[in-house]
Amino acid sequence: MKSEDDKPTISGVQPAAAIAGGELSIRGRGLAAGDRARVTIGEVSAPIVIGSDSLVIVKVPEGASAGDLVVGDVEHGGKVSDAWSCDIGICVAESLHPVTSPALDAFGNIYTTFSGSRGQKVPVSVYRIDLNFNLRPFINDLMNPTGIAAGPDGMLYISSRFDGVVYQVSPTGNMSVFVEGMGVATGICFDPAGNLYVGDRSGTVFKVSSTRQIFVYATIEPSISSYHLAWGPDQHLYVSGPTTSSFDSIYRIADNGDVETFYRGLGRPQGMAFDVDGNLYSAASYMGRKGVVRITQAGQVEHFLSGPGIVGLAFSPSRSMLVATTNAIHRVDVGIRGYQV
Repeated sequence: MKSEDDKPTISGVQPAAAIAGGELSIRGRGLAAGDRARVTIGEVSAPIVIGSDSLVIVKVPEGASAGDLVVGDVEHGGKVSDAWSCDIGICVAESLHPVTSPALDAFGNIYTTFSGSRGQKVPVSVYRIDLNFNLRPFINDLMNPTGIAAGPDGMLYISSRFDGVVYQVSPTGNMSVFVEGMGVATGICFDPAGNLYVGDRSGTVFKVSSTRQIFVYATIEPSISSYHLAWGPDQHLYVSGPTTSSFDSIYRIADNGDVETFYRGLGRPQGMAFDVDGNLYSAASYMGRKGVVRITQAGQVEHFLSGPGIVGLAFSPSRSMLVATTNAIHRVDVGIRGYQV
């Protein structure tokens, strides 16, 4: 007869969070003693990718939600491990095409895009997701919307990589040109003084004052797809942008335009966000694992969230992480307070 000590024991699960399609590494003992070892997340069975007595890697299935992860050995007496709490994201909107992080207004509404391929006109360019996660069309006539940022004036700002224009949009959806001539305009963000930064992926970062004066803020290596911008609590601008290298960098730019490498060693770093402690989160691959990485100001990096096709993220007032993939928005209740400019 099997004793209680013979049941599987979980000592750790990495990373701390995941969305459907991501992978979780479970470490412990007695995890796969039998041929019928089973892992469930909540009520959903998770396919096992690799199984051994001390390590099991599972893929997070569609339909899984935040809940308890349990390892059970059905063949040998049905012993199961104690539950391990997991932060599993739920899909709140799909049939989208974001190319970077979503934006939130002061009320907590989420804005995201159907960006389309270059020159493609789509029926709806930008969607708004309300507090009940209802998805509604917000803007129709905007070609290739790319970066989105909420301004300090309560307006929404959206870049178009098609025409190099940054548009200003009222809460009711009225759209006008804010600045033009931004090259291949991609990522945008604001600083606390209300200056707007625009990344032209051909190698320039522009600074636009609230009176619409335009300055060349910095020049960096061109990106093959897009720049992604975030303003840090250390009062520096952070820029990521995939290049032809598989060992890409995130840059930190000082107020005088000096550029330094903040971290090098990521695969296709894209959308970014900060928490109040100054940790940077970026959609990227790290050591071959896709998802979201967390980088401290000291340069320590870890795989924070696992999932495929992630292009950006943002923190909500409820301390959830909103994760944008190439076709959907997910909410993951990570309990982290995001930095708000």
